[in-house]
Amino acid sequence: MRRFLEILGWGSKPSPLLLKNREYFAVFDQSRLLTDCNFVVLDTELTGLSRRDEIISIGAVRIVNLQIELGATFHRYVRPRNLNHNQATFIHQITPEQLRESPSIEDVLPEFIEFCGDSLLVGHFLDIDMGHLNRAARKLLGGTLANPAVDTLRLVKAYKEANQICDYGYCDQSFSYNLDDLSAEFELPRFKAHDALEDALQCAYLFLFLVKKLGGGQVQTLRQLHHAGRPLLLRQD
Repeated sequence: MRRFLEILGWGSKPSPLLLKNREYFAVFDQSRLLTDCNFVVLDTELTGLSRRDEIISIGAVRIVNLQIELGATFHRYVRPRNLNHNQATFIHQITPEQLRESPSIEDVLPEFIEFCGDSLLVGHFLDIDMGHLNRAARKLLGGTLANPAVDTLRLVKAYKEANQICDYGYCDQSFSYNLDDLSAEFELPRFKAHDALEDALQCAYLFLFLVKKLGGGQVQTLRQLHHAGRPLLLRQD
């Protein structure tokens, strides 16, 4: 049982940093206007594709008043425990030599949490990024991040389903949910793929596009955004 609680982050007292993080969201008002919310759009690069792999880069950009703050970005390389275990080098082109002098996750993670502050988090396939960030936070800080999060994958699925559904209740599921493919499809500004900061910027543009398009442009609050991102039920008539 004790080991199970430790895995959940309940086996040790959370650090002051995480206690402060939780205080931000002790009261969470979903009726807040999106223009009154700060968002941090994030992306991570990893040594591989399994849950046992490590973070080697974190990139993020802040959105304020539904505008990207290009002067408020976060980008750090992270030295993994095993420099030679980097199976995804051929994807992100980050080599062991680049990481050798980089700080460890013990140094980078607190800095990243401070950068996030009281912002809501946004990402594409966000479960992957948050899974690794929270795994590190549990180990190093005694808990997980409390920031509410929005996955653009969920939003884009709802948007596409709402626009593709036909009179017979069928939705075309053949389209790609790859971030780069979506950006090309929606004619958004393009950035270098598989770079944590540039992927975060790419996702930020996608997020703003979806906020403006979902619900016929009538999504104005956090609650409306949450409902707009729910999977569409096929019509029964």
